[in-house]
Amino acid sequence: MNRAKSDLAIASAEIEGVYLEDLCYHAQQAVEKSLKAILLARVGSFPYIHDLAELVNRIQQAGVQVPEPVRSAVALTEYAVGARYPGLDEPVTRSDWEEALNMANEVLNWAVALLEKDN
Repeated sequence: MNRAKSDLAIASAEIEGVYLEDLCYHAQQAVEKSLKAILLARVGSFPYIHDLAELVNRIQQAGVQVPEPVRSAVALTEYAVGARYPGLDEPVTRSDWEEALNMANEVLNWAVALLEKDN
């Protein structure tokens, strides 16, 4: 979870000269690492993949009820690769970035609460 929190801090840092695509990539990474932390705690391992939908599916298979806002965050998978390569996707807007941040915050807060409850 510490790495997820670090990625979210980076994603939140609006710095002159930094592309919104890069910030959205870190929002995706915060979600991915949060989901993998849950898998690690619940099943002892996680797959080395970037597909957030697959990670959510595996969490559900482990018996965890995944709320809708967390399931909606699977949309951030597109930032795992596409946003890092110019020309593959449309430029990220400020609105896209803000939505990615909101989703990442939602997932991270849910994961922290779930893991604290487990302990």
